[in-house]
Amino acid sequence: MSVKQCSHHGDKKKKIKRIGIGLGILAAIVLLIFFITWAILQPKKPRFVLQDATIYGFNVSAPILLSSNFQVTVSARNPNSKIGIYYDQLNIFATYHSQQITYFTVIQPVYQGHKDVNIWSPFVYGTNVPVAPYNGAALTQDQSNGAISLVIKLNGRVRWKVGSFISGRFHLHVTCQAYIPFGNKNSGIARVVTGVKYQLAQKCSVNV
Repeated sequence: MSVKQCSHHGDKKKKIKRIGIGLGILAAIVLLIFFITWAILQPKKPRFVLQDATIYGFNVSAPILLSSNFQVTVSARNPNSKIGIYYDQLNIFATYHSQQITYFTVIQPVYQGHKDVNIWSPFVYGTNVPVAPYNGAALTQDQSNGAISLVIKLNGRVRWKVGSFISGRFHLHVTCQAYIPFGNKNSGIARVVTGVKYQLAQKCSVNV
């Protein structure tokens, strides 16, 4: 290889190195601007409220199987005036004494603008879902008492939009307490009255 060729090869390496350094500096500046803007805007977590619940079915049968069908209304508010939120993935389900008792119901992805409110009314249900023996006994007792205390949960991922910049994905965990009456209680036995909407207006805890 001639001296001229070696010199040309060395210049090419230096050029590639300069380009890499330049791109690194540019990325660092963009990230710095984003974090400064983030700190100034002070982003707040979305606020969720469990508005109501409607029972369409609830039955505990042997051997400790639960079939249930609820429709719940959940609202989410973006409290930020300059930050948008992408809900890329949301699953809603119900738990009883820390045990999941329904399937996951998927809520479609959506973008939430500044100060916007989104309302969802998904069905949360499960058919012949096995439950722990102690939960089966507690569920039967709750049904006999005429009300049930559930936890409605939403898990998913969100992204934040500041101007034209969109962040990476963050895990979202929402927990809503729900005390739901069953309806009429005759002769000491509560009968599930279906299709009745119970207003809850219960604020949910949100972790991002």
